[in-house]
Amino acid sequence: MACVECHTRERDLGFEVFYTDTPGIDGKLKDTPEDFRVEEIPEFPPESSDGRFTIAKVTSNNWETNRLIRRLSRNLHISRTRIGFAGTKDKRAVTTQLMSFEAPLEEVMSLQIAGVEISDAYRARRKITIGDLVGNAFELRVVDCNVRAAELEKRIVDTLAPLQELGGFPNYFGIQRFGSLRPVTHTVGKQIIHGDFEGAVRTYVASPTSWEMEESRDARKRLHEEWDFESALRYFPQRLTFERVVIGHLVECPDDYSGALKRLPTNLQMMFVHAYQSYMFNRILSERIRREMPLASPMVGDLVLPMTKDWIPDHDSFVPVNEENIDLVSKQVSEGKAFVSGILFGSESEFAEGEMGELERSIVESEGVNRNDFIVPEIPHCNSKGSRRELICRFWDFSSSVDGDAATFGFKLGKGCYATSLLREFLKVDPIGY
Repeated sequence: MACVECHTRERDLGFEVFYTDTPGIDGKLKDTPEDFRVEEIPEFPPESSDGRFTIAKVTSNNWETNRLIRRLSRNLHISRTRIGFAGTKDKRAVTTQLMSFEAPLEEVMSLQIAGVEISDAYRARRKITIGDLVGNAFELRVVDCNVRAAELEKRIVDTLAPLQELGGFPNYFGIQRFGSLRPVTHTVGKQIIHGDFEGAVRTYVASPTSWEMEESRDARKRLHEEWDFESALRYFPQRLTFERVVIGHLVECPDDYSGALKRLPTNLQMMFVHAYQSYMFNRILSERIRREMPLASPMVGDLVLPMTKDWIPDHDSFVPVNEENIDLVSKQVSEGKAFVSGILFGSESEFAEGEMGELERSIVESEGVNRNDFIVPEIPHCNSKGSRRELICRFWDFSSSVDGDAATFGFKLGKGCYATSLLREFLKVDPIGY
């Protein structure tokens, strides 16, 4: 199957091609938060009556994860570092996830926050950390499609067929990784690893886009023109909490741009560089598809990730594919026991060999980066050793239904995979609709 070039703004984030060549259904996702529902498939810490942590299910409507954590910590009068969660979730969505709190169970259950429901609380000795989940279950509704009824259903079926034959979909990092309305996170990361901390701050706080709210866009534009932090604190919208944290630090410590970035939550600092690594991975995956190199079967030189005992790809170990083992490795991949991988380039990551190795090196070289760039002494949380990531994501329990010009999709994905990266193959529309 020949790939189709992507001409939406996703292309600037490395989504350069679609795997399927079928017509898209267009449509709009997240017309309301209720159109995007995601529930974690969690790994529950064992219950223990004398545990120091409260574990609870948190369902939120239209809350970005970092801002939700900030609000929870404020209401509980504890540091945000004493709240654990397994993964960040979309803002414009209804999300259900497991969290841990170093706080009394009664106080957690008595929380009253608009758009947030706390349930199923218990005590445990182990907190929840990033990655403590099996995957996520999604129910997504797409409205205003460009075809209706039988034709809409046919397009869904026609797109699903090659994905089922592949055994998954291209495992792109979704647009949420970069910022759905302001996809600049990877640019901030690139500036950080090049030591351009002022540029990183300018991009983060003062780079407006046409898709965000007018008040936010005007504030960023004014700051970009005036570069006056003291006055910016008076007109920057209160909802831009983290931008105000950066601006506030620069009022107190002018020109300390790395210090301003360090005032942000740890996971957000890490996200900047991770987003840049994700952008390079997306470019590599796009080029592999464009060259019609297989995604679900290994080539000599590939590095293949084995499955762990929990049926999750092991990103920290890999098997080099050579002439001697390719038949055995191919069998493991075809049985779903291993995955062909691409590089997440960092200070200690490993390139593939053969054609994939040449592809990976060419993309990294085109970005003008080297391993040492991913060691950032000024902002240690931005250090990244790198890793490898599976080229396809498997999905299961897939369902779809059609009602006029609307379609509802249900499916489950492993952790670290993006529902929008599956949906884009069906929609083939500019991701502002996501």
